[in-house]
Amino acid sequence: MTNSSETIRIGTRASALARWQTDYVGRLLSTQYPTRRIEIQVFSTRGDEVLDQPLPEVGGKGLFTAELEAALRSGAIDLAVHSLKDLPVDDSPGLVVGAVPVRVDPSDVLVSRSRYTLRSLPDGATVGTSSVRRGAQLRYTRPDLKLHDIRGNIDTRLRKALDPNGPYDAVLLAHAGLERLELTEHISEVLDLEIMLPAPGQGALEYSVS
Repeated sequence: MTNSSETIRIGTRASALARWQTDYVGRLLSTQYPTRRIEIQVFSTRGDEVLDQPLPEVGGKGLFTAELEAALRSGAIDLAVHSLKDLPVDDSPGLVVGAVPVRVDPSDVLVSRSRYTLRSLPDGATVGTSSVRRGAQLRYTRPDLKLHDIRGNIDTRLRKALDPNGPYDAVLLAHAGLERLELTEHISEVLDLEIMLPAPGQGALEYSVS
């Protein structure tokens, strides 16, 4: 960390899950550096702001990290917390992964207001996902299903999934996010890894430093 003061400045996105993840890392750092003050700085990223287009069409995963990486390089913050699966595959020049805390359940799950499972979803049912990976694997198992893009943070997607008048019969989400926000009661089914292989790093956090 470049900051030599008694304050550790952590950058985060504004969503409830991002804040939870950042607070969690902050607590871990406080345990290791009890005399240092933890300061949280919230950033809005382009990935959070552009919600009317599929993610691959507007720049992919890097949309969630660019603003935080710029703040790291400028010295405005000392570290930034991300879901490991949201990091682009290519290394970011001048930045390194500082640490990866203990990983939680990496599985994908189905959330349905009617408590459908993958097997019980009606023919032609509409499933929400913005992930090419999830969509491809779902089509392999249930080619009859209709996939409909869904964007927004976990709170927004969960609200859309449970809306009785909404277009989705179910949505696909990561178990880890629901677990961290204590929302697992909404899970209709935890998908077997033979059916839905998770993204690399799903369920893990990391923090980047300059």
